[in-house]
Formats: sequence, C-alpha cells, structure tokens
Amino acid sequence: MSAICQKCATEYPYTSGGVVGRTAMCEKCGADLHACVQCAHYDPKAYNQCHEPQAERVDDRRNSNFCDYFRVIQTKPAAPGAVRVQTREEAARDKLNSLFKKGPC
Repeated sequence: MSAICQKCATEYPYTSGGVVGRTAMCEKCGADLHACVQCAHYDPKAYNQCHEPQAERVDDRRNSNFCDYFRVIQTKPAAPGAVRVQTREEAARDKLNSLFKKGPC
C-alpha cells in the first residue's frame, strides 16, 4: 500500500492498516509522515484542526506526534499537480530553525 506526502506529493509505502512509524520521514523532502498534516482526520478549519473528537491537542501539526488516532491520508495535496505553498508561519519557523542548525566547525 502507498500514500502521498502532503508536502512534496511523493508516494511512499506503508503497512496495511494505515500504520506509519512515529519517526518515519519522506525520503524526498524529509517531512515527518506521522504528523497531523499527513492524517485523514486533519482539517485546518475544524475545531482543534482535527475531526477526531477524542484526539489530544497537538501544537505543531507538521512534526511527528504520538496520536493514537492517526490514519494515513491517501490523496494528493489540495492543489493537484502542485507543491503546497509555504505559509508565513512555516517560513518564519524555517528561518528560526536554520539559526540553530550546526554547520561545519
């Protein structure tokens, strides 16, 4: 079985039953695959950004988490054939994270 990375639209395999390891990452873009934005319950317009009423609140929806209700989304990102545009929040977070990356010393 395979699903689609919601950041770069690359197809990746997963085991039957929708099980994706908590530390699984996209081989192409490095995005966490056990993250809210990769889940079928995720909806940025819903309360708590999730359609699963029993799920605990997650602050950063792009990073992996321990959600027991995670279910693989098998559709392409919202814009067919196009990579999702980075939001202002994501751009700011990437800039901040780049300050703390260790370079050659």
